[in-house]
Amino acid sequence: MSKYGIDTNVLVRYLVQDNPQQSIIATTFLESQCTEEEPGHITLVVLCETAWVLDRSYNHSRSQIAGVLKGLLTASELTVENASVAWEAFRKYEQGNADFADYVIGCVNRKEGCKKTITLDQKAAASDDFLLLT
Repeated sequence: MSKYGIDTNVLVRYLVQDNPQQSIIATTFLESQCTEEEPGHITLVVLCETAWVLDRSYNHSRSQIAGVLKGLLTASELTVENASVAWEAFRKYEQGNADFADYVIGCVNRKEGCKKTITLDQKAAASDDFLLLT
């Protein structure tokens, strides 16, 4: 069981190290409190927000974001909510053009029994989980 849930702002400060004071606080906490025995927990929402912030606020490339996501998914000091969905969305993100959040939405909806997720987003509609509304 995870001792602490990790919020997006803590995770981003740790990853980008752009605010000296907050980055030190986040790094110290994550590296001392999140262990294999008591991993920190990341929700799907936090994964989606992190990918979005790295893209929109920090202009990270798709491959950089994929590397970060993979690192989070494989870190023994972290657990991820619904990890099988997160991994499936990650694989689709690596191969597709839509946002990571779109792939999470499609994978979650399919897991919940939906045939397709209806969208107006043409990039998301390229995934077999979506149907473009026209």
